[in-house]
Amino acid sequence: MTDSARVALLDLRTVAPYRRQLVLTPLLVVAIMFNRPEFIVPGLILLCASTTAGYPFMVSDRTDLETLYAVLPLTRRSLLLGHYLWALAIFAVTAGLGTPAALILARQQHIAFTGHAVATVVALSWTAFALAVSIQFPLFVRFGFTRAGLLATTLPISLVALAASRVHLHFTPNTTVLVLLAAGGAALLAASAVVTAALDPRRTGTRLMSSWWA
Repeated sequence: MTDSARVALLDLRTVAPYRRQLVLTPLLVVAIMFNRPEFIVPGLILLCASTTAGYPFMVSDRTDLETLYAVLPLTRRSLLLGHYLWALAIFAVTAGLGTPAALILARQQHIAFTGHAVATVVALSWTAFALAVSIQFPLFVRFGFTRAGLLATTLPISLVALAASRVHLHFTPNTTVLVLLAAGGAALLAASAVVTAALDPRRTGTRLMSSWWA
């Protein structure tokens, strides 16, 4: 297992005490959007997944996890990449559970939501998620969750809402556009990782040893 994967697992353990909130909040979103299943995945991604991705930073601020990170046998680069890997896992789980739920509800309510429409929703959700994380993580690393949490949470949602308001209601992107959206999201995260590493006030390539990490 790579160091980044270990960090992602550590992030999972870090947010475990909040598991009730992490389960109940998505269920609430699904309940609110019960009659509009096509909005379930975007709602879960923006309101749940993008915030959950930042939970390790919140816990780190509250419990001074930087002290623990400093003695682990990994570089700061591996630590930061692990946080991004954690974010990708959160998106995969959210989309993986939310999409079937939306399809089931759409089928029960006789709402047309299949094929290209599903791909469009998932691609747009991915791009919105990538935008949110690409903004949040550099701010969290540079300023901390406590100082940057409000801005980092509201700014991506505001940008997505503004973009959505500019898109025609019946806009249906073709396959090429969907592929470009997916690639754009990946490019955003890659660029964000580079920026985050550059902004990290604790950046160093030094690897510290700790026997229990192996």
